[in-house]
Amino acid sequence: MIEKITVLINKYKIPVSDNFQKSEIPLDSDLSKMIPAIRMTVSSDKISTLQYYSSTKVKSIIQSNQSFLQYISSQPDDMYAFIKTNTLFVAKDQELSEILTQLAGFFSANNQYPLILAIENVGIIAISENALTNLIIVNLFQFIAKEEVLNTSSFSYPSPSQIKRTEQKIIIVTGGAQGFGEGIVQDLFDNGANIIIADINEQKGQELVKKLNSSGVLNKACFVKTDITQHASVQNMVIEAVRHFGGIDCLISNAGILIAGGLDDLTAEAFDKVTQVNYYGYFNVSKYVSEVLKIQAAVKPAYFTDIIQISSKSGLQGSNRNFAYAGSKFGGIGLTQSFALELVEYNIKVNSICPGNFFDGPLWSDPDRGLFVQYLNTGKVPGAKTIADVKKFYESKVPMKRGCTVADVMKAVLYIMDQNYETGQAIAVTGGQVMLH
Repeated sequence: MIEKITVLINKYKIPVSDNFQKSEIPLDSDLSKMIPAIRMTVSSDKISTLQYYSSTKVKSIIQSNQSFLQYISSQPDDMYAFIKTNTLFVAKDQELSEILTQLAGFFSANNQYPLILAIENVGIIAISENALTNLIIVNLFQFIAKEEVLNTSSFSYPSPSQIKRTEQKIIIVTGGAQGFGEGIVQDLFDNGANIIIADINEQKGQELVKKLNSSGVLNKACFVKTDITQHASVQNMVIEAVRHFGGIDCLISNAGILIAGGLDDLTAEAFDKVTQVNYYGYFNVSKYVSEVLKIQAAVKPAYFTDIIQISSKSGLQGSNRNFAYAGSKFGGIGLTQSFALELVEYNIKVNSICPGNFFDGPLWSDPDRGLFVQYLNTGKVPGAKTIADVKKFYESKVPMKRGCTVADVMKAVLYIMDQNYETGQAIAVTGGQVMLH
């Protein structure tokens, strides 16, 4: 199948984009609930990925099955045969059960599921084993609809590589555009995952996506500007994850802020802000992501998915003059344990990872707002005269005499995703600074 697509791409000089192009017509909430169920239905040993696309021109092609067949009949014979053979056309407003029955019938007749699900007067869904192939299928449809595709070059399909730890998993990383989150995104992408970077920093998020998607691999990344404290923003994040990739396999709730201060100087507004992002934000993203995970579990009950909170060692023990942050992280672990009990029947594992201090990231090292500066200015480290004094003080508290790194945390993330018998846990990655008992 890949060979046939590649031949068509090169023969007709069809532009192939490195990045997702915005769907002119958004994915509505009803269809966004159906697509994860379709994804699980067409998945066998390998979990499939899906991509939704619609535009005015595409809708005009798929007004009806008859108009669709008439339109593609004007294409060259090999293009016509490929699209007709690999497309299932379904009527608008059909029940999910009817669509699943038609998919089963297509499989029985062809010994494979369709590459294209065309929904009457709505849009198309590309279906394959990886995000790159879906993007190519959408580009092919844009080409026959005479739409402009942003990128054009001769195309060669990447050589298959050894299966990676998170191969074609669909993972949302909140706060993934910079700092610790960026490191998590890069590692998961290198391990084969499709990534949704959910962050408020659009510039850094788009730059990271462009870098990842130009690397010539089968997985893809997308950026969704997201404020995790706002319901509508998080709902949009979930819909965009489904639009780009067809579902969700893991949420990494990493977005967080830290405003240090003691009882005498921390304002109520600062306390509320930390609580809103670190505690309420974790609840908010878990609420809406779990809806998709439950839909997938209803179709494929034996399939395990994950919600992982990036907490902190301050979620395991108090932090002097840093109670807003510590309290929010303690509360987050309470949410983890409670969510784990509620969601276990859907094979949704919920765990927290509690890293030690990430000294090299912007949270600590930013010259204007980093913790080293904050702690120096608030006098949290007695006798400290410089930032170097503050850093040395905190390094001396770690038995392993260094800060935590992204690589340290990723070992815990991959462990949690690999196993199916851990839920409700808070895993300390602190170099021995905090030991559980």
